[in-house]
Amino acid sequence: MIKLLLAIAVLILAALLIRQVFFSFPAQRLSDYASESPSFDIRQAFEGPVEAHGMIYGPTGRVTSRFRAMMVGSFTNEGGVINEEFDYASGRTQSRAWKIRFAEDGTISSTADDIEGVATMNQRGNALEMHYKLRLPEDAGGHVLDVTDWIYQMPDGTLLNRSQMRKFGIKVAELFAVMRRVSDTQPAE
Repeated sequence: MIKLLLAIAVLILAALLIRQVFFSFPAQRLSDYASESPSFDIRQAFEGPVEAHGMIYGPTGRVTSRFRAMMVGSFTNEGGVINEEFDYASGRTQSRAWKIRFAEDGTISSTADDIEGVATMNQRGNALEMHYKLRLPEDAGGHVLDVTDWIYQMPDGTLLNRSQMRKFGIKVAELFAVMRRVSDTQPAE
């Protein structure tokens, strides 16, 4: 009987692993979006002011935080900076400056004060894929989370951002945001 229960447990774990690897958010690849348009270019997507509205979901799938962010990017052929200013519904604010470098092979790397090591980015088709380790503020526990971040460009230029944050391989948070360029006629707040 114990062998049967152990075999069932192994089968369940194997099924969960197969689902995670082949049929979930982490299973997507840049090649999945290679033929999609418009072509994503971080320099064009984030040059100038961009406004974002988003939510963060906790491990139970419930919304734990809502935010508005203003992002302003400036770029050269070698790299650039994207400055982000977050205003959370709770009243908390946060700033981040992504310092970006473009490599000759097309890969992109970036650093920021709350990123452990170097973030890696790749863009193809209408998508940008990022991987990095995010250090949470001390008031949020100071944990370091593994982040997989995808940004998809829509035909009208709107950017859709979905991120998953994991600790020890377990999803602890997810972010969804909609980002739009602030037009010349729309005042940035």
